[in-house]
Amino acid sequence: MLKLSILDQSPVSSGYTHSDALQQTIALAQAADRLGYTRFWASEHHNSMGLAGSSPEVLISSLAARTSRIRFGSGGVLLPHYSAYKVAENFRMLEALYPGRIDLGIGRAPGGTPHTAKALRGVSADLFEGLERFPAQVTDLLGFLTDSVEPGHVFEGIRATPLVAGVPQVWLLGSTGQSGVYASQAGAAFCFAHFINGAGGQQAVRSYRSSFRPSALNVVPQATVCIYVLCAETQAEAEGLAASLDLRILQMEKGEFTGVKSPEEAADYGYSDWDQTRVQDNRSRMIVGDPGHVKQQLLSLAESYQVDEVMIVAGGYHWETRLRTIELLADAFNMK
Repeated sequence: MLKLSILDQSPVSSGYTHSDALQQTIALAQAADRLGYTRFWASEHHNSMGLAGSSPEVLISSLAARTSRIRFGSGGVLLPHYSAYKVAENFRMLEALYPGRIDLGIGRAPGGTPHTAKALRGVSADLFEGLERFPAQVTDLLGFLTDSVEPGHVFEGIRATPLVAGVPQVWLLGSTGQSGVYASQAGAAFCFAHFINGAGGQQAVRSYRSSFRPSALNVVPQATVCIYVLCAETQAEAEGLAASLDLRILQMEKGEFTGVKSPEEAADYGYSDWDQTRVQDNRSRMIVGDPGHVKQQLLSLAESYQVDEVMIVAGGYHWETRLRTIELLADAFNMK
């Protein structure tokens, strides 16, 4: 049976606060734990009025303390902004506190504007230099996590603490084939962000598998795919609720990071011809419908990627819409 997991971005709906969004993420994680989902990842975005999750490490610790079974991870830590050593220590600490339940998802996107990236790294930091250093950072990070920093390396003899027996599962995240290349070279798992880029993901995963190098992390390749999902009792209800998700994706493309609008606000939005074309095209990045339709589409997606797990980003304006999506899918897949 297909395994299901969740990526939550802590979206801020119009009329709600960032604190509200984080409390909704906590409640969604508790429901996912109860319903039998495999893992729950928290995202990292900065200087965003529409997304509240800026520190996945802190949020993961809170979520794991409130649950008992499900794995928690970052979707993902934006490594170019940070010290590989500090990231290793953060996730070793999480592994020590919640052994066997921690994933470290790594991304290389800026997670905000170039100006925001400079604030994260320091005003003199060069964004492109950070991206160029990414492969070396991944190597350093894995060395710290597995106590395998090579002799002669500038960091030889330095160990990440606390010292723990386990290692977080390491995933590289991306919406292009390049991230799959990095994952295969590192021997890490790979998650393709279909919710960001609805084209080319299957080929990226195939290439990742074919060039995978076994490592201390994984002997065989492991991959998953992440997609927007909105599920309701009927197809018509789902389509009505999806207007909020359609508009949210469109506004993110246009740089309008103002939060999730209600279906009523979405209906009143002044869509241009270009907007309407983009809304239609963006449907390749999501699955919308009743439980039977969504289940079949998720199974087809998994088959096309040749994966046994799919991660969903539950969409919708109301928090109850996101909750209902994961409840209906748990029933459809007999997860309880």
